[in-house]
Amino acid sequence: MVKIRNIKIGLGQPLTIIAGPCVIENESMILHTAEELKRKIENLPVQFIFKSSYRKANRTSIKGFSGLAFPTALAILHRVKEEFGFLITTDVHNELEVPVVAEVVDVLQIPAFLSRQTDLLLAAGRTGRAVNIKKGQFLAPEDMAKAAEKVASTGNRNILLTERGTTFGYHNLVVDMRSFIIMEKSGFPIVYDATHSIQLPGGLGHASGGQPEFILPLARAALATGAVCAIFMEVHPDPPNALSDAASQLPLNRFTEIVEKLLNVYDTVVIKGNLDNENS
Repeated sequence: MVKIRNIKIGLGQPLTIIAGPCVIENESMILHTAEELKRKIENLPVQFIFKSSYRKANRTSIKGFSGLAFPTALAILHRVKEEFGFLITTDVHNELEVPVVAEVVDVLQIPAFLSRQTDLLLAAGRTGRAVNIKKGQFLAPEDMAKAAEKVASTGNRNILLTERGTTFGYHNLVVDMRSFIIMEKSGFPIVYDATHSIQLPGGLGHASGGQPEFILPLARAALATGAVCAIFMEVHPDPPNALSDAASQLPLNRFTEIVEKLLNVYDTVVIKGNLDNENS
């Protein structure tokens, strides 16, 4: 179980949704998206964490949009936190950024390609903030326990582990449903990243492609394993014109529909399933 301010993340707790635009493109888009998400989640029995990256350090092309100036982007995240009362998460890329970002956000996210970076993991752990480690596309699921151990060695056990697909040949990812069960053995709550998992890395030549039609079925399947208690989704008001991950972000206007369908699975498999186990 992970406790972050007023929520507890773990099996048996309400489903946690982590969502927001891939990257902070500008203040107006972020505030608009946050306002819409605030309105939508008011009628949904979920716990919510707002996500947007202040920088995208891993781009296919040097021409890809990597973000606004660091202080500007952090200030926008702080405004979202203050105006909407959201818990906030964002990526961190090196240990020097970590203490600055930790002053603003509630959850420090370790990008998949950096999931073995010991200094980064230790720096994140020392802040006392919750740390969400995304599984590297190159890692076996059992390897994530070692990444978590690095954070836990600082005395911080508020750790989430996120599955986001495994490299399967060129320009493709697959999600091995066994990974959720294996990662759960670490004792830390498991998150499924439903939008990065359907990416086709570098598939467009200049950028990553995606297959968003698989967001819902894969997210349902992940929850059906009974090991997943949180879903991560990047959402955007106009995905085709997004400056990052345009081919894989979920349209904002589909957020409620998708979450309601995921709740049906979570309630059946996790919540009611736990009750059945207790009563048997």
